[in-house]
Amino acid sequence: MKKCKVCSKEFEPYRSTQKVCSFECAIILTNSETQRNFKKKVAFERKKFNYENLTLSDWKKKVQTIFNKYIRLRDVNKGCVSCGVPLQNRKFDAGHFYPSTYEGLRFNELNVHGQCVPCNREKHGNLHEYRKRILTRINQEDLDWLDANRNTKLKLSKNELEDLFIHYTNKVKNEQLKQND
Repeated sequence: MKKCKVCSKEFEPYRSTQKVCSFECAIILTNSETQRNFKKKVAFERKKFNYENLTLSDWKKKVQTIFNKYIRLRDVNKGCVSCGVPLQNRKFDAGHFYPSTYEGLRFNELNVHGQCVPCNREKHGNLHEYRKRILTRINQEDLDWLDANRNTKLKLSKNELEDLFIHYTNKVKNEQLKQND
């Protein structure tokens, strides 16, 4: 005896692969599976369509989002770069030392560190303290490089932005695996 996948009645199957008790239940099961497969196909096509039609600006936003997520995962145990407050179990930002308007440093990991919301948003980056404490995260040579290259222009193509997105998506996955161990 088996239990029908649709109506849950017990029945004696004619074949070992039979899942339903009647022709009516078979139609219902087939229709629901067809609908499910159709929805999956539509979702896949929509996702594919969206990636192909993203503008340069859309790609920058996508990369910025995944990059910021990586920075938050990387720095969750380090404390706020400006004031030192612990960042675990609280909302915090990926604070840019040089703001993202400095395009050349926008996706540079040396330029972005975990920062509490009050320092980043209410104190506009708390830059005086950020500059003092950034040397606990990077060395003086790296800071000098950031200072020297802050006005560098960054002109990334859609393909380069897509590659960056994939790169930081993988880094996020690796960071999540590290934290779950």
